[in-house]
Amino acid sequence: MSQIGAPHGGTCPKSPRSRTLRTVATLTSAVLAVTALAGCSADDDADTAPVAVQDNAPTPRDLVADGGTLRWAVDAAPTTLNAFQADADATTSRIAGAVLPALYTLDQRGRPQRNPDYLESAQVVETEPKQVVLYKLNQQAVWSDGREIGAPDFVAQWRALSGRDTAYWTARNSGYERIEKIERGKNDLEVRVTFSKPYADWQSLFTPLYPKQVMGSPDSFNDGARTTLKATAGPFLLKSVDAKSGDVTLIRNPRWWGQAAKLDTVVLKPVPRADRADALAAGTLDLAEIDRSTAERISLALKDARAGRNGAQAALAHGPGSSITPSKALKSWALAHGSDEEKAEEVRAARKKNQEAIARYASAQDTLATYVVRKSLEPAYTQLSLNGESGPLSDERVRRAVARAIDRQELAESVLKPLGLPAKPPGSHLALAGQAAYKDSSDALGGQDTQEARALLADAGWVPGGAEQPAGTKAGSEAEKKEGTEKGASEKKEAEKPAKSTATPAATAPADAKKKSDEASGDAPSDEGLYIVGDDKPGDRRAVPAQAAPGTGTRVLTPAPAAALQGAALQARAEALDTRPEALEAGTGSAARAGAPQAVKPDRGAAGAYAPRGTAAPAAVPGAQQALGKDGKALSLRFVLPSGPGSESLRTVGDRIVRMLDAVGIRTEVTKVPDESFFKDHIASGDYDLALYSWPASAFPATDARPIFAKPEPASDGSLMVEQNYSRVGTDRIDQLFDQAAGTLDEEEALELVRQADARIWAAAGSIPLYQRPQLVAARADLVNAGAWGFAAPRYQDIGFEKDASPKKADKKADKRTGEKTGEKAD
Repeated sequence: MSQIGAPHGGTCPKSPRSRTLRTVATLTSAVLAVTALAGCSADDDADTAPVAVQDNAPTPRDLVADGGTLRWAVDAAPTTLNAFQADADATTSRIAGAVLPALYTLDQRGRPQRNPDYLESAQVVETEPKQVVLYKLNQQAVWSDGREIGAPDFVAQWRALSGRDTAYWTARNSGYERIEKIERGKNDLEVRVTFSKPYADWQSLFTPLYPKQVMGSPDSFNDGARTTLKATAGPFLLKSVDAKSGDVTLIRNPRWWGQAAKLDTVVLKPVPRADRADALAAGTLDLAEIDRSTAERISLALKDARAGRNGAQAALAHGPGSSITPSKALKSWALAHGSDEEKAEEVRAARKKNQEAIARYASAQDTLATYVVRKSLEPAYTQLSLNGESGPLSDERVRRAVARAIDRQELAESVLKPLGLPAKPPGSHLALAGQAAYKDSSDALGGQDTQEARALLADAGWVPGGAEQPAGTKAGSEAEKKEGTEKGASEKKEAEKPAKSTATPAATAPADAKKKSDEASGDAPSDEGLYIVGDDKPGDRRAVPAQAAPGTGTRVLTPAPAAALQGAALQARAEALDTRPEALEAGTGSAARAGAPQAVKPDRGAAGAYAPRGTAAPAAVPGAQQALGKDGKALSLRFVLPSGPGSESLRTVGDRIVRMLDAVGIRTEVTKVPDESFFKDHIASGDYDLALYSWPASAFPATDARPIFAKPEPASDGSLMVEQNYSRVGTDRIDQLFDQAAGTLDEEEALELVRQADARIWAAAGSIPLYQRPQLVAARADLVNAGAWGFAAPRYQDIGFEKDASPKKADKKADKRTGEKTGEKAD
């Protein structure tokens, strides 16, 4: 479900983001990926998968200078410092990674590794009659107040997150609810954890670990830890959170028992993605995730520097001064000094404005040349989500047709190939290339096949000319009234009839066989209790994105840690289609071609109708199949996308998807919505047909992915409980496979069960992984052990500046440049 944006896609499992946290972090996209069925071993897959390597300037600690301040861009100030609350975000996770214990961290392949700074050992010591894990803690591990880390902290966190005490406002309790008791071992440094039933993902627990002062009472958990932490235990301490600027200042922890942090200070600075190019050009950041356009600006500045061009020369070569020819310059000078005073004044003002623009561009290029772009693949994938709750996509055949119409390889290449990154589409929803659980299960759905897509649509009754009204159809309100009174009976009658098809038996056989197979295995999706568009009463909301509110049709549970984590990330990154005036004028997709308004929320209307009333029918475009229809209704899907900055990638992907669907007769209405409402008001509430958003990968798919793909269940009040399954597509068998995978202590068996679950997720066609998200990071050239980490967790104590390029020297150079540009005398 992330975001949140996506990890590698190749051959092995997946893992939670590039950090060690598996907690909450963003309400926009947070999913994981599992793997396929039997075949070659996971190790073989890992050896052959196109895994993007880390790009973080790895440097031995003895070559890293002591001291300095790192200015690190984040999307926003932290909403809370408690990573287990529903509104925790990516900034919360980054802080926790630097100041709190992480018993297990992730390596480059997204595999959990014991963290020796906190654990001497941790292993399952008993399996009968119950599973017991014995933790032996590092003897030097202490909280910042001097108290040793021990069993009381484990007990407090278990009680807070177990779900037994509803006074704790927790995001989720997966794993903790399976713990039966926690005991002190032979001494204070041993902790025995006994589980009531086997739990395969026990290594996911107690990371991050909070002190008992935070977890010990509902008040301190719910409110106290939102703005401050009473004790920490990492290489850094939390010094302050500036209420005005949002800056979070971390300082070196004097009580840290491990290798001392190289940096004196880390300042996390909230800088929106759209403002980062300017912030980097001004030299106010040292490290920042960036979009493709900013990366291109930095690359151009470096190219100029290597060619011996300074910023002023670059401005004349390709900047604001590039259009000034000698003849234009002479004419401008002549006009500025001519006898026509009014014209001369106008030209002088324009010349001054142009000179200022050239100076700004020159300064920016000079500064940007001090950065480098480090790139890898994020541990997250972008997916096309198909809402199967109601409308045409409630029919599995239509969802499968959409999937078969899409060329995933083309989409992956369009995003990743220009960046020089591996462009193989992910073959799993639950793992990414390099992870143990990864195996390509996409064959359970099948690759791009236009003819098969058309055959599936025909089998579902969507045929050319099907949108035409039969002769004698009554118009206006009378027809609508009749349709309303007969709707229930006709739908029931149609459901009982075998689907009509114009396809050949050979073409429809695969779909029919798959349908029968699913019914026999218990995988046939149930629509019992589903909320149907158009069935609500005027004024009712379709759903709410958190705990259900009265009168809603869908209940979305509190986000899972991983889900919430990436969710905010996606919302912050806002990978939407372009919303520039020229882009809107050109239009995007079928709706734009037909003259339909962009970014206009359509009337709710009748079930299955998503275009605004009065919108012209989509016009035919070159290469498009004749529009399909059924029972007098056109097959048109509402494609919802966020409209914020950093949208170039999704703009390309969204437009390509629209054309691919056009080719099989499926029309789309592209609707762009504000970033702040995209996830909450559309994805979580189910107010969409198609959407692009990202899910993060996880090292523990049996636990973290289950709520993302769990079968929606009707609640006692008639609403639909979807957890984080925003496509509303699931089966009982998928749920069973997740439960079995989480409940076995046989690692190979657990991996195989996860792969089987992934194959069935592919077959259900509720979400289609498209590509692993690119990770682009701008870093000061002398900053080492930092950049694009990929799966791995940052090792905060090793980040710093090269000794031969210390921060003080770099700062002096920057001061000198600034003085020269402002006319002041430099030191």
